[in-house]
Amino acid sequence: MRRWIITLIVGLGLIFAAGVGMRIWSGGGPAPKSVQVTIAEGSTLTAAADTLKKAGAISSAKDFLRYAKLFGGKDPIRAGEYGIPEGATASEILKLLQSGKTLQRLVTIPEGMPAVLVQERLMAEKLLTGPVAVPPEGSVLPDSYSFDRGETRADVMKRMQTAMTQTLDELWKTRKPTTVVKSKREAIILASIVEKETGVASERRTVAAVYSNRLRIGMRLQADPTTIYPITKGKPLGRRIRRSELEAVNGYNTYAIAGLPSGPIANPGRAAIAAVLDPAPSRALYFVADGKGGHAFAETLEQHNANVQKWYAIRRGRGEM
Repeated sequence: MRRWIITLIVGLGLIFAAGVGMRIWSGGGPAPKSVQVTIAEGSTLTAAADTLKKAGAISSAKDFLRYAKLFGGKDPIRAGEYGIPEGATASEILKLLQSGKTLQRLVTIPEGMPAVLVQERLMAEKLLTGPVAVPPEGSVLPDSYSFDRGETRADVMKRMQTAMTQTLDELWKTRKPTTVVKSKREAIILASIVEKETGVASERRTVAAVYSNRLRIGMRLQADPTTIYPITKGKPLGRRIRRSELEAVNGYNTYAIAGLPSGPIANPGRAAIAAVLDPAPSRALYFVADGKGGHAFAETLEQHNANVQKWYAIRRGRGEM
């Protein structure tokens, strides 16, 4: 009888201890606000518990380890930087570390950003490390890229360039017979011009058609952004183009030379590349601003001159002329 009583007491004690442990494991955590913790590569659960305790995410490293072994499953924890929510339970914290859902930090490269500004944007990101050179123009795919704290800028740049190579390879396979470009490099060059000249997304294929039509008949592109590029490397000019600059003979001034410029003038996005590989079925050779953010397109010089006069009238009404 005495042995039975002792067994009962021990059993009740274990049940009570398990209940207490479960309350500790699943009860609200001590963090009064969200905290960030970094679990180093190769960290054991013991090392992770110490890191969590120092960050104030858990009350006791010892209890965390004990109950993790009882209730936490066998999945390993993963390295990385994590955001621990305010009041997160020990159970929730372990599941987060096991999931590998690290903090997502993003650096965004907008469509049409030139290479010099891509390099400046990466250098301005304080959570990245190491130097990075200005990439070749047109080699980076505009997009938002995730990165980890302490990652090198060179590694992020490499991902951006790999994304451009893969995207160009993919789109090149879909090119239509109506495209005027004969190589992937020509596609990037023309797409960079279309990107800089497009104010409304729906106009991309028509702008691509205008430049494709001009190239097809040997007409000069006369694109302002190409003329500006040698002066600023793609940064805003901040003033009107001078007559001397329009007459300058170089590899980029499409007012002075026929054909495509000698290289891209920006990093074009996926849509601009797709547009030059499948331009709109248009015979337009000209376009000018329409005062609404887009352009008025024309097939003849007479039509174009009329559109230009309308644009001048809008500017005069705004007090710009």
